[in-house]
Amino acid sequence: MSTKTVYSIRIPVGLRKTMEELREVNWQEEIRRVVGELVKNKSKERLLAEAKEIRKAMQVDASAAELIRGDRER
Repeated sequence: MSTKTVYSIRIPVGLRKTMEELREVNWQEEIRRVVGELVKNKSKERLLAEAKEIRKAMQVDASAAELIRGDRER
């Protein structure tokens, strides 16, 4: 069973012609790399936003130093 799938996109004709002129570029590999980086970055952004929301909901009235001191005293 293959671990890959096909995802098709439409691009302007002019862009496709220019890509064909640039034969030295492996377009499939470049597109895979760029999409992979974009997915990774967007996933990080989503996780960071979720973490910020969780932290916002946890509202603590003590400073980090006070929390650490309290843990050490216990």
